[in-house]
Amino acid sequence: MNGTSPTRMNLVIRRSQLGLALRGVDLLQKKRDALVREFFALIHETLEARRQLNAAGREAHMALFLAKAFDGPQEVEVLSLTVPTISEARAELENVWGTRVPRLSAEWPRGATTSPLSVGGRTVAAQVAFRKLSQALFRVANSESRLRRIGEEIKKTARRVNALDQAVIPGIRSQIHYIRQVLDQQEQEDIFRLKRIKGKRTGRS
Repeated sequence: MNGTSPTRMNLVIRRSQLGLALRGVDLLQKKRDALVREFFALIHETLEARRQLNAAGREAHMALFLAKAFDGPQEVEVLSLTVPTISEARAELENVWGTRVPRLSAEWPRGATTSPLSVGGRTVAAQVAFRKLSQALFRVANSESRLRRIGEEIKKTARRVNALDQAVIPGIRSQIHYIRQVLDQQEQEDIFRLKRIKGKRTGRS
């Protein structure tokens, strides 16, 4: 059968392989279940981040409209070229059941970086509103990148579970069954042969 030599050593090896495969399936199923829980938690987080992004977008564009109307479009444009948006951005990898999942983080300047004495109050409000928008964008990017990575890992883990469950484990069990059948047949033949030899010796005596 598929080049399997029906020996007791191979029987021991196949039984060991079966035990490893069954433990592997159990671990992979636990990993998949943990990742699925994380995935659904991230779905809620992503939907909330999207809702906040939409709200921040509406607020920022209204603030920009008012700033241009009250302070003038040229003043607003000049300020947009000189004000920093993010102080620092970082990307780290977290270990979620053996899966490297990205986590993005960033720091923004607190409050307005310009004074309402140098520019109009509406322009300062627009600056703050667009900072909130950039923060909302960052949260969406973070949650969606994590969601995508975990989703890919769930698919990969499910494929491994299916391969072990539907191909590898049945194949090993089939080989074990074949080896045991051959060994049992050989044992029966040995017993029969010994009985014949014993019978011949008894007859001679």
